[in-house]
Amino acid sequence: MEKDSYRLEAFSDGVFSVAITLLVLDLKVPILEPAGSGRLLAALWEEWPTYAAFCLTFASVLVMWINHHGIFKEVRKTSNALFLSNGLLLLLVTTTPFTTALVTRYYRTPAASAAAAVYCGSFVLISVAYNWLWSAASACCRTTEHLRRVTRNYRIGFPIYCVATAAAFVHPALALGICLGLWVFWLYTMREA
Repeated sequence: MEKDSYRLEAFSDGVFSVAITLLVLDLKVPILEPAGSGRLLAALWEEWPTYAAFCLTFASVLVMWINHHGIFKEVRKTSNALFLSNGLLLLLVTTTPFTTALVTRYYRTPAASAAAAVYCGSFVLISVAYNWLWSAASACCRTTEHLRRVTRNYRIGFPIYCVATAAAFVHPALALGICLGLWVFWLYTMREA
């Protein structure tokens, strides 16, 4: 059967690429007067939360894009549910530069827990969107062992992101670590596919 989801995939790829590119806008060049190598290195070191958040979110959007690509390898036809669920996912993906900037700005302040909770909470919503997208896409596919594994993997995202969101109020780094652990798990299991 000829594949009719090419335009949906191309549009989605464009949105993912814009979202991942916008992450770099939070990286700023320090302005120092007078400039000196030691002062520049110290100013760059001071911005470590910005670099860590950039790398963390870049990795998460990359994992989302790889998973999205994996879903659409199986899809041969589209449906309204597929378009709507994909649209919701893309809406939420485009918020990742904002939630990343929020964590970057407030990580070393008393508002760190709230910023980390918003960041992790955005992934709760992204997980809901992925599960809806997967449900709509799997209705257009034949069931295989790979599809069953993907279904299992997507189902664990929601409760783990909920735990990460709650953990943000205990310790923001713990919450971010839980998210990172989940992304590493998905990268590992995608490799087996």
